[in-house]
Amino acid sequence: MSALTMLWVGMGAAVGAPLRYLIDRAVQARHRRRFPWGTFTVNIVGSLLLGALTGAAAVLPAPVSAAAGVGLCGALTTYSTFSYETVTLLENRARVTAVANLAGSVIAGLLVAALGWWATRTLLT
Repeated sequence: MSALTMLWVGMGAAVGAPLRYLIDRAVQARHRRRFPWGTFTVNIVGSLLLGALTGAAAVLPAPVSAAAGVGLCGALTTYSTFSYETVTLLENRARVTAVANLAGSVIAGLLVAALGWWATRTLLT
């Protein structure tokens, strides 16, 4: 990976990380329930965006793919927080909520990534 590509990734991450925090806090503040809606939201949005970027990969310049795909989406989405929140739910005996978070995040993430890919491919062909 070139130094310029790493710079593009870093610039995308510099946008994605604070965006994740702001979206997570804004969404979670509106939901006073156990379910981690903030993390769920950023992961779904990131999956949709990465699916769309993947669908457009053939026409996107490499710096855009690096900045948006690896940098922005990598910093926006958060597997570690998703895992931590799921384990915390299990520790707090909220098993149904933990399973809903696990299954919902994986299934919805895959579905919206596929939707993003399909929509972008459809628009570009």
